[in-house]
Amino acid sequence: MVRYDKSTAERGSRYVEDRRDGRRRAVGGRRGGVAAGGLGGLILLVLAAVFGLNLGGDGSSFGIDAGFPPEGGQVESAGAEVVDPDADTKEFMEFLMFDIQDTWDGYFDQAGLTYQPTTLVIFDDVVSTGCGQATSAVGPFYCPAPNDQKVYIDFAFYNELTRRFGAPGDFAQAYVIAHEVGHHIQSITGISDQVRQAQAQDPGNKNEYSIRQELQADCLAGVWAYSANRRLTANTGQPIIEPGDIEEGLAAAAAVGDDRIQAQAGMTVDPHTWTHGSAEQRVRWFTLGFDTGDPEQCDPFSVSNT
Repeated sequence: MVRYDKSTAERGSRYVEDRRDGRRRAVGGRRGGVAAGGLGGLILLVLAAVFGLNLGGDGSSFGIDAGFPPEGGQVESAGAEVVDPDADTKEFMEFLMFDIQDTWDGYFDQAGLTYQPTTLVIFDDVVSTGCGQATSAVGPFYCPAPNDQKVYIDFAFYNELTRRFGAPGDFAQAYVIAHEVGHHIQSITGISDQVRQAQAQDPGNKNEYSIRQELQADCLAGVWAYSANRRLTANTGQPIIEPGDIEEGLAAAAAVGDDRIQAQAGMTVDPHTWTHGSAEQRVRWFTLGFDTGDPEQCDPFSVSNT
């Protein structure tokens, strides 16, 4: 279990926007956590001038998975006090949004750059974004549109990650958020814009560019995990990450590999249709980020074989 201070979660609350409609609220107590450098360059050597660059393009969003419908469900009790069964999960998300972005603020500061934070939007079923309307079926995603640049998640995804894909645990949840913030890093450094330009110029390799962008986000998630693995909580002095947490993250990375998703759905495993990478690729790039803690190593665009 990831340890964290409630004070850190409170500091991160400003980075979480709750758009849930309350249909999944239930009577009872709180519940614990449920069980994509430039192309060929180094990520933190991007010139400061690219920050704030309008992304243009089609406003496509970047998700962590190839898309599968989460299980919904409504629990209501007329005339009774309604509380949020996901209160603990939301608090954990607030901690993560602060900790992940504080980590990246430090990396950017070392490079003489200013980090622009993102926001996590929690929603139920359907949400309107700067990239258009989206449903829970797409899984967690990041919208890079200039008037948005936010991360989106329906908490029902975590149930799916546990029940259908065998990747439970709070660090699996952390991996999901760190991956999506990785897409934010790509967006504010201009990498996402470069990828879209490359896809437009070379449409035959559009999926390959998408895979490499996703693998880079996995690697950036690993960079955060490297940093978190070396920190202690302020109130207890204990490590934030416990033994077994990283294994949870690796399991989650593998679970959302295109090959695993296709196989789980009873489909033919076809690499030509992949957009996110195989389980092995996703685990390997997350591990690279975790082992090195160096964003400059997160450059799948410069290698011939990902």
